Amino acid sequence: MTRLRYVLLISGVVLVAAAIAGVAQPSKGGAANTSTTTITVSGNGTANATPDKASFDFGVTTNAATASEALSKNAQQAQAIIDALKNAGVDSSDIQTSEVSLWPQTSNDGTTITGYQASNTVTVTAPVAKSGDLVDAAVGAGANNVDGPNLSVSDQSAAYAAATKQAVADAQSKAQAIASASGLTLGGIVHISDDGSTTPGPIAYGAMDAVAKAAPPIEAGTQQVQASVTVTYSAS
Repeated sequence: MTRLRYVLLISGVVLVAAAIAGVAQPSKGGAANTSTTTITVSGNGTANATPDKASFDFGVTTNAATASEALSKNAQQAQAIIDALKNAGVDSSDIQTSEVSLWPQTSNDGTTITGYQASNTVTVTAPVAKSGDLVDAAVGAGANNVDGPNLSVSDQSAAYAAATKQAVADAQSKAQAIASASGLTLGGIVHISDDGSTTPGPIAYGAMDAVAKAAPPIEAGTQQVQASVTVTYSAS
C-alpha cells in the first residue's frame, strides 16, 4: 500500500514538471509579428474622342376641342415627322417614340374645360454629319419642339484605354512622391481597382420654333473620356 502511494506521488510530480515545461517552451507554430507598409493613391486620366452620333427629341403639340380630335390630329402630324425623318435617311431602328401625352385646357378660373392639347415626341439618333438635315426635315414636317443634340461617341474603348493608362501613370507618380517624402522605397502594386469612367453631359441645342428654312450647322467638337483608378503599392 505504501509502495503504491509512492509510485502515484512520483507520477504526479512528473506530470506537474511536464506541464511546467510545456508552458515555458515557446510555440514553434506561432506566426512572426510582421507588418507591411503600403501606400494607397488614386489616379486620374483623360483622353479626347470625337463624337460621331447625335440624338434629338422632335415633338409636335396640337390643340382641339375634344380629346379624340386632339389625339387624332397630333398622331397625323407625328406620323408626318416620322415619315420625313425616314425619307431623310434615318433607319426605323433609330426612331423611338419617347412621349405621348394629353391634357385638358381650362378657362381662366379653372372650372370649365375649353379644349384639349396633345403632344408626341420621338427621339432620333443619327450620324453627326446628317443631324442638321434631320432638324430641317423634322421642322419642315411640322415639329414645333426640338431638343438636342446629345452628342456621343459610338465606341469609347480606345479613348478609355488611353485614359486608364494615363490614370495608372498618375497614381504611380503620386505614390512615388509620397514614398520619397516619407523616406521609403516604393515597391510593386499590391491591389488596383478601376473606379470607372465619366463623360460630359449632353450639349444642349435648345428648343426652337418651326421656322427653320435651312439645315442648322452641328459641330461635333471633342469630348473628354475620363478614367480613374485606386492603386495600393508596397513600400519599405
